[in-house]
Amino acid sequence: MRRPTIPDLAEAAGVSVATVNRVLSGAANVRLGTRERVQEAAAAIGFYGLGSIQARVHAARPRLRFGVLLLQRHRPFYQNVAHALQAAAASATGAEIDLQIEFLDDLSPQNTADHAVTLARTCDAVCLTSAVHPVVTDAVQSIQAAGTPVFALISQLSAAGQMHYIGLDNWKVGRTSAWAFANICRAPGKIGILMGNPRYRNQEMNETGFRSYFRELAPDFTLLEPISTFEAAAVAQEMTEKLLADHADLVGLYVSGGGISGALAALRATGRAGQIVVVGYDLTDVTRAALLDGTMTLVLSHPLAQLARDAIDGMIRACTTQAGNQTSIVPFEIYTRENI
Repeated sequence: MRRPTIPDLAEAAGVSVATVNRVLSGAANVRLGTRERVQEAAAAIGFYGLGSIQARVHAARPRLRFGVLLLQRHRPFYQNVAHALQAAAASATGAEIDLQIEFLDDLSPQNTADHAVTLARTCDAVCLTSAVHPVVTDAVQSIQAAGTPVFALISQLSAAGQMHYIGLDNWKVGRTSAWAFANICRAPGKIGILMGNPRYRNQEMNETGFRSYFRELAPDFTLLEPISTFEAAAVAQEMTEKLLADHADLVGLYVSGGGISGALAALRATGRAGQIVVVGYDLTDVTRAALLDGTMTLVLSHPLAQLARDAIDGMIRACTTQAGNQTSIVPFEIYTRENI
């Protein structure tokens, strides 16, 4: 077989011979997308200069630094988010990404705001998970005013759509959780609700959608007032034990925020595991084990690979094309013991 030539490569890539020559020489006046198309064609036909083209494409990509603020390092979910973001940054084709991820153990608004402002000084874009608070909002507005894009990850920071958001449609998440209780519980009864902190807009929207479903379609259930766990497992365990003690007729427990490991520990310690319907969020080693042993009934989960890809790709576009709003609503996953 003859060795593919430059005209062969031009035909395979759908460009001119002159464009291929500009790619091979590293000329600046070739769009990155065209360089990547020539690279893909070179790999497909076995072009002898593939290594040179790959080097040129690599050199032509913009180099961007992204800063990410996630919640508490000890929480498995946020460790999983971090790993997904690192993988997405490493495989991104639109730019070479230097990713700096920080975990906030102190979730106070001032600490969150200070870390976001510090990151923004050295980053091309900032992505954070945070509760809504005037101090955080003010910091975010100052970062955006200075020209640095800000992305809200998992929990929205702006109800008016003025900030890029990557996450779930939490209204639908809440209503889907309610559907599960209404259709799985053997009879209507009381449902306890645990929230991490109502200032997290995703949790607030979860509860709103949850209540709207029962109000509309299952009014015979009694929804107890939500109890805040402050994203702490120890508090969640204590609050769950109190719920079980105060309401012996509890038929369900909805864990809408952080601290789910504590809630599961309370169910097991009190002998109520498997006796009530339990719905919570995100598939981790902890929730997987709870599904398998029957402590949990259903888990709604973020598709972490897609979430991370959309976040990284959105930040690249915001930095390189000044495109409009990069909000991406990703579909949630549903797990039971039978499909994990």
